[in-house]
Amino acid sequence: MGLLDGKKLLVTGVLMDSSIAFHVARLAQQEGAEVVLTSFGRQLRLTQAIAKRLPVTPPVVELDVTSSDDLDQLAGRVREHTDHLDGVVHSIGFAPQSVLGGNFLSGQWEDVATALQISAYSLKALAVASRPLMGRGSSVVGLTFDARYAWPVYDWMGVAKAAFESTARYLARDLGPEGIRVNLVAAGPVHTTAAKSIPGFEKMDDGWPERAPLGWDASDAEPTARAVAALLSDWFPATTGEIVHVDGGFHAMGF
Repeated sequence: MGLLDGKKLLVTGVLMDSSIAFHVARLAQQEGAEVVLTSFGRQLRLTQAIAKRLPVTPPVVELDVTSSDDLDQLAGRVREHTDHLDGVVHSIGFAPQSVLGGNFLSGQWEDVATALQISAYSLKALAVASRPLMGRGSSVVGLTFDARYAWPVYDWMGVAKAAFESTARYLARDLGPEGIRVNLVAAGPVHTTAAKSIPGFEKMDDGWPERAPLGWDASDAEPTARAVAALLSDWFPATTGEIVHVDGGFHAMGF
């Protein structure tokens, strides 16, 4: 039996086979889970094409986390493929270029608001939209980049991640009585398409392998995907509101 045998999972954020979410979906299927993906707009066909590279081609349902209509219809759309969910993976993030890459002081509220809605508020929106399908023992897992620090070029996305991490704690508080766990994985820098869209991203992983006690391979999303799979499993039944660091130990070292 696999770690996720019989689990029904909803995975967001699969755009390319380099995406962390893609590796989560792949590993989940290999560990016995049934997976449903989400995508929207022009990205929908891309996700459908990439989905064919998974061990089993999963269905893809439409979800724009900024659309109240999509959020309201999410449970119904997922029910066309499964009657419940045991886990939800949040791998969604976006900030306009105008608030990244050294533009912190010049960032305008309209663009900052976009970053906060898509990268932080969407965790609450996704959890609430999925809530009718989840029962006791279900798990929500999101992906973050350690928001305790001011990273080079990350700017307002770093602020959004701080809000994201706080949102996870409040969700853990309010969904805990229903038996739903909410945890995050703080990954080290991984060379995904999303990461490459951040101007000067290479500054964020400069020196990471040397400073991390275990070393770090920014081209390998497998360690992060394994942590997500573990948190989706039944092996953390009493853990919620937690942030698990998968960064080679970088976060624990002094500078």
